[in-house]
Amino acid sequence: MDGLNPRGGWIEVIAGGMFSGKSEELIRRIRRAEIARQRTQIFKPVIDNRFDPHRIVSRDNRELDALVVEDSAELRSKLVFGVKVVGIDEAQFFDDKIVDVCMELADAGVRVIAAGLDQDYLRRPFGPMPRLLAVAEYVSKTHAVCVRCGSVAHYTQRVAGGNSQIEIGDGSYEARCRSCYEPYRADDEQKISAAETRMALKASETP
Repeated sequence: MDGLNPRGGWIEVIAGGMFSGKSEELIRRIRRAEIARQRTQIFKPVIDNRFDPHRIVSRDNRELDALVVEDSAELRSKLVFGVKVVGIDEAQFFDDKIVDVCMELADAGVRVIAAGLDQDYLRRPFGPMPRLLAVAEYVSKTHAVCVRCGSVAHYTQRVAGGNSQIEIGDGSYEARCRSCYEPYRADDEQKISAAETRMALKASETP
């Protein structure tokens, strides 16, 4: 971290649910910094391998090369001398020390842009995002479109899969508004499936 401008750093957080354009906005800001000839680095967690393991890919097909890291310690170890802007995608998947790294960078004069889910599928605060939101100078809330009613959607609705907090895969989720959101439990889905199976068997036995 030696040699960085001791003034002028800050933290920006882009937060929201899935399908709300967080990565798209992160890419847009990083590209503007590159146009301004500022040295940038972009990081993503190794767990996020949905589109390209070594690139950040938005749903409108914008892409940027990214360094894949296991945790905040590895991210810090890969920082290069003279970096002015650091982008972090899927920040919710990092350990809590990512907040300390972001603060250290900002204190050293680096602009930090972190994007991530602020809530999980049960609307609980997700990972280090609450602390990042608390220490950030600038916060942007992005919103998707509710697939049920077309209203502004802030929640990530799980529609398939298990009950673990982290489950990668776009097909397991939908964007929902407050009115259309429904708490998900895998055992509820299994009960429904079993009931549907019994009904189908009963119908097939009817002469």
